[in-house]
Amino acid sequence: MKPYKILKHQNPKPFILIPYQRSLFSALSSSTSDRSQSPSSEISPDVLVESARSSQWHFIKHLSPNLDSSLISTVLFNLHKTPELALQFTSHVEFHRLDIKTRCLAIAVASRLPSPKPTLNLLKRTVSSDIAGVAVVFDELALARERLGISTTILFDLLIKACCEMKRVDEGLECFYMMKDRGFIPKIETCNALLSTFLKLNRTESAWVLYAEMFKMRIKSSVYTFNIMINVLCKEGKLKKAKDFIGFMENLRVNPNVVTYNTIIHAYCSRGRVEGARFVLNAMRSKGIQPDSYSYSSLISGMCKDKRLEEASEMFEKMKEMGLVPSAVTYNILIDGYCNEGDLGKAFRYRDEMVEQGISPTVSTYNMLVHALFMECKMDEADDLVKEMEEKGLAPDQITYSILINGYSRCGNVKKAFSFQDEMLTKGIQPTRITYTSLIYALSKRNRMTEADNLFEKIMKKGVAVDVIMFNALIDGHCANGNMERAFSLLKEMDKLNVPPDDVTYNTLMQGHCREGRVEEARELLDEMKRRGIKPDHVSYNTLISGYSRRGDMKDALRVRDEMLSTGFNPTLLTYNALIQGFCHNQEGDIAEELLKEMISKGITPDDSTYLSLIDGMGNIDQSVESCNSC
Repeated sequence: MKPYKILKHQNPKPFILIPYQRSLFSALSSSTSDRSQSPSSEISPDVLVESARSSQWHFIKHLSPNLDSSLISTVLFNLHKTPELALQFTSHVEFHRLDIKTRCLAIAVASRLPSPKPTLNLLKRTVSSDIAGVAVVFDELALARERLGISTTILFDLLIKACCEMKRVDEGLECFYMMKDRGFIPKIETCNALLSTFLKLNRTESAWVLYAEMFKMRIKSSVYTFNIMINVLCKEGKLKKAKDFIGFMENLRVNPNVVTYNTIIHAYCSRGRVEGARFVLNAMRSKGIQPDSYSYSSLISGMCKDKRLEEASEMFEKMKEMGLVPSAVTYNILIDGYCNEGDLGKAFRYRDEMVEQGISPTVSTYNMLVHALFMECKMDEADDLVKEMEEKGLAPDQITYSILINGYSRCGNVKKAFSFQDEMLTKGIQPTRITYTSLIYALSKRNRMTEADNLFEKIMKKGVAVDVIMFNALIDGHCANGNMERAFSLLKEMDKLNVPPDDVTYNTLMQGHCREGRVEEARELLDEMKRRGIKPDHVSYNTLISGYSRRGDMKDALRVRDEMLSTGFNPTLLTYNALIQGFCHNQEGDIAEELLKEMISKGITPDDSTYLSLIDGMGNIDQSVESCNSC
């Protein structure tokens, strides 16, 4: 047994036992007294190996800055049969300071561990450091693999996986082809990682190119591979081909599973094709594969989006009868569906049911209910629900605050809206573009345009990417307040920032001109819309018809009405009301009455405004008759 010497620290601390070796202590004293003499030259690999084996990590870490890559490389090689120890050694010698050759040797040694996580971690650190291109890393790993006598392709497979996890899929693909060029066949799991990453990045064409290459290399696809490619087809909208792909995989003796069918069911439902999803569900059952909660949740979601809420509820009950346990997601789908339809009673009943079943409502559950309450301006109830949410330990998120700010803005409580903005900032939650748009809208509706402009400038300085909706809110405020100059300056700013205006932008500007009686300028905007490739809608035409009618220019109003008809838009209640009002104002009640008959024949029900215009028109005619009689 080797003698041990006890080293005492100046402060009373536990003693540390280390092997008594002259070389070790001379290295230690040398490293502390004069670092300029390159103590690494006096330290042998055996000393470092012995220190690692006796867990003298403090000593190794102390020497680390002076150890060169060559010495570390030798130690790693000597420890390669004990990869756990080698990994610990690597963590104490400042991995980021090692050259690429030594790093790759450390990675190769770590690949002998049962878990791939340490190897993946080292690979990610190496690739992200940009110490060398991925091709160089691949070559150095190949050399390390050969030096250690590793027979598998695990190093290359893990390198590709690391690239995929870092979303550097093109570098991963480069490694795939390097493997192919050297006669190595990547594992199917590696190929799946590449395919899955291409899918997540919406690069479906690249996925097909890789899949074709796999086919040429005779890499046998797993059910997971087929599920990815079916998902690719679904993302491309090729649902029929996705169904046919099941037959292709069965011909290759790979049986589809529940995920295979769920992928297609979800795709059909997300595109509003619920009946197609039902057909897939039946095909799934005929193959002896039982639908799960996800299968039914997808169908329920599709029905809710299609406003088939009763069918969705029936499907939900059927799901429970089959012994399938709904998740919070399933309940949230139904709650969202009924909230969108304004049936808050049913929405809250589903919330109560999920609590009774022991399923805790999520932040999303509360967000949907709070939003629905604000849609009906039930602010006190919305406040109570937010308090309940916090009492249950659920912290409001970015979406919650956006709903609260938008809700109070729409209901006219600007002060409360801004107080929630301050609260979210205090909690470190950054407002979204939607949040800021709501605040601008609230200020605009209160005629506080200076504050709205200042907020907009603040948003720009923060680097928030403004969009057409935010610009439209600000333009609307200035138009409503008669500041057309500022409204048009914002239109120019949109062009500078490459934010394309839309029909709402132009309709708002046209309405601003028409309020001031400048209908010709509004007409010019309609022509400008067309030149920019923006299609006018019924609001655009109704704005002009209303503008001309208020001014009494009924020929121009009818001309716009005819143009509206020629573009495929049918007159609306607003169209007829504007024309009837104009003709009545011009004391042409007979034409107004003809228009009334026409609108009724087209199935458009007159409202109070229609009849008030006709009554006023008749009053004007009576006054004219009386004036003539008195002459």
